[in-house]
Amino acid sequence: MTSSRDDTMTTVAFADVPTPVGRFVLAVTEDGLVASGWGTRERIRDRLGLPEVHDPDRTAFAAEELLSYFAGRLRRFTTPLDWRLTSGVRREVLRALYEVPYGSAVTYGELAELSGTGVPARAIGSIMGSNPTPIVIPCHRVVAGNGLGGFSGGTGVETKRWLLTHEGYLQPTLLDL
Repeated sequence: MTSSRDDTMTTVAFADVPTPVGRFVLAVTEDGLVASGWGTRERIRDRLGLPEVHDPDRTAFAAEELLSYFAGRLRRFTTPLDWRLTSGVRREVLRALYEVPYGSAVTYGELAELSGTGVPARAIGSIMGSNPTPIVIPCHRVVAGNGLGGFSGGTGVETKRWLLTHEGYLQPTLLDL
């Protein structure tokens, strides 16, 4: 959903969620989850330029869904999304990615085609790298035709491998057992 509010009236509330792939920060406006990821509240707050409020009730649903995902109980996020950090073809690609189901993956080229935007496959990687809400918009489910491809979240490709193994797309290795 796109905000129809005057941005001067919009605020952001944060939650820090411990996960098996590191501390994850959630940023939620009145309209929904606007940003998430590994890093600091300050980095996200500076990017948004919105005043911060302490509102655990606002962040509770998104935090509970994230914890349920990591516990293996959630396969599709229903947390409302605030798409203000995306626009144009980038938003369309991310919306197409949002529909890629749990436990599956698409190649960069397949996502380019699914989005219907005409974005070349080689540009999909940079869109994935700028995804404001990783895991919820599952950029870890985009793989190269010849391997995992890159990943800028957490500890990089190891985090991507962990997430894809968690979802059952990849088989566990001896290191996972």
